[in-house]
Amino acid sequence: MNSISDHMYRMSILVMCTADSRLDVSKCVMMALVHDLAEAQVGDISPREGIPKAEKRRLEAEAIHNFVHEMLHDSPAAQRMCALWQEYEEGTSAEARFVKGPDLQGFFDSSIPHLRHPEVQQWGRDLMCRISRIS
Repeated sequence: MNSISDHMYRMSILVMCTADSRLDVSKCVMMALVHDLAEAQVGDISPREGIPKAEKRRLEAEAIHNFVHEMLHDSPAAQRMCALWQEYEEGTSAEARFVKGPDLQGFFDSSIPHLRHPEVQQWGRDLMCRISRIS
């Protein structure tokens, strides 16, 4: 199992490799570095834990607030991190939507080997082929 920092670093390297000139690559890298920052405090909350999405969002927003206001004292860097995190969460930019791709890719990469039924395994392989064509 990878740590949160392993995941965010790997995501940053992946998004840095884009050839899409329409994207602000520096912004993508910074966004990848902060997109799961809240998990350092609240942990990686998965759907199987039964925590409603609204509660997960609240816990993560509270963690980001704590990080920005309490730990980094509202510094300009803290404000930038908060804005990037919110933009990623809301998917309000091309960069945010782009960064979500490799994040989901990691989820599928780690999930597909655990699929047991042959038909479901094929669905996973088909999905990975489609994702690789659009990324």
